[in-house]
Amino acid sequence: MPHPIDLALTASLIGDATRAGMLSRLLEGPARTAGELAREAGISPQTASGHLAKLLEGNLVRVEVQGRHRYYRLASADVARALEALSLLVPTRVAPVRVPEPLRFARTCYDHLAGTLGVAMAEGLEQRGLLESSEDSYALTPSGERFVTKWGVDLEELSQGRRAFARRCLDWSERRAHVGGALGAALAERLFALRWIARRPEGRGVRLTVEGRRGFERSLGLSWP
Repeated sequence: MPHPIDLALTASLIGDATRAGMLSRLLEGPARTAGELAREAGISPQTASGHLAKLLEGNLVRVEVQGRHRYYRLASADVARALEALSLLVPTRVAPVRVPEPLRFARTCYDHLAGTLGVAMAEGLEQRGLLESSEDSYALTPSGERFVTKWGVDLEELSQGRRAFARRCLDWSERRAHVGGALGAALAERLFALRWIARRPEGRGVRLTVEGRRGFERSLGLSWP
């Protein structure tokens, strides 16, 4: 267990409204410069740099240098997962914040598929006996291993990594689980490669393509109007 002082320090870094806003922007996926984060937060570049320095020191973000530019992104999938989990603890407002329908239907949760589409895929895999769930994780059945291998997922490579194989990631808009972990990331990567899904121009929104509609209906019996 983390020391209470360390836990309090991390909580204080996330608890600042400006830094929480920056982390939320980075949770959307694309790396951003300090200037971009400053404009989105409505603060000066100097103030943004100060906040980013604290997030770097707290291992919540990392920075990549390309030429004259410094790009910030979340430090790891664990940070993204923690932020998604915290969003579930936000008190319900008298007037709930409306999630834009395209974002609610499909988006990336750091590097795996979330939203209505992500939850439907997880439940479709379970209903067909391809995926089994426990309290906080998933496991592929033998038929599930054959199924995702046909999709082009290299299960041997995934099993050799240090990342959790398949997590039950509670979706903040659907309040049901989608597939996270190494398997979730690999499935999303293949869906993009197969052009079943495509990124929207901004943020982490994802759209379902014509090929995707056909593919999901053919393979999992999932259909949308």
